[in-house]
Amino acid sequence: MFFDWKGIVHHEFVPHGLMVNKQFYQEVLVHLRDAVGGKRPELWENQTWMLHHDNALAHASLLICIYLAKHQTSIVPHPSYSPDLFFLFPKLKTTLKGCHFQTIEEIRENAIRELHAITGSVFQEAFQQWMKRWEWCITSREDYFKGGSA
Repeated sequence: MFFDWKGIVHHEFVPHGLMVNKQFYQEVLVHLRDAVGGKRPELWENQTWMLHHDNALAHASLLICIYLAKHQTSIVPHPSYSPDLFFLFPKLKTTLKGCHFQTIEEIRENAIRELHAITGSVFQEAFQQWMKRWEWCITSREDYFKGGSA
């Protein structure tokens, strides 16, 4: 799942029986680049789009780093233990809780429908919170803070 402050840019399901490894993730990034070019042409043309992904092994592999460097993709570093990317999953789980599906395809269709139902204001709020946490990190000068404020 890839999104920006306007909403979903690209989503992709891991095929049954496969896992996210560096080779699979590189294929996803190829699709993401196409999606950014199609859905956010102004960012693509100005080369101002940035990628923020977590520190999963597949994301941090040398293969991925080389691929991103080759395609001049700017990376926003992800701090350890940061919850920034996870606001979508609770929203998705809440709306699908208690639903029973007969097939994997039904799960996918419902998940996609619910993801696209999330409004732009929710994404904008997530980015505002993200920027606020970064400011707290900067002003704390690496001191520990708890409860959402420095």
